Amino acid sequence: MRMMMTFKLPVEKGNQAFKDGSLAKVMESLIGKLKPEAAYFAPMGGKRAGIVFFDMADPSGLVASGEPLFHHLDAEVEIVPVMNADDLRRGFEKTQL
Repeated sequence: MRMMMTFKLPVEKGNQAFKDGSLAKVMESLIGKLKPEAAYFAPMGGKRAGIVFFDMADPSGLVASGEPLFHHLDAEVEIVPVMNADDLRRGFEKTQL
């Protein structure tokens, strides 16, 4: 299932992780594991943040997806299922009211 993970890093922890190189290591590792369809990074709400779209075949993948961000970067993480336009069209076709 296609998932969207959003995350925000606390400023102080993000600064520390940037300086010691762990921010780059965690991000590279995460991207390597998730093999995202798309990944975007930008400041949001005054914090380092990102949005990553990836496929999750097994719900137990929630742990491996978010835990590195929680553990190493004290991040706020949300992971939700999402659809693209084709998925939405198929959903409309299957839905009768």
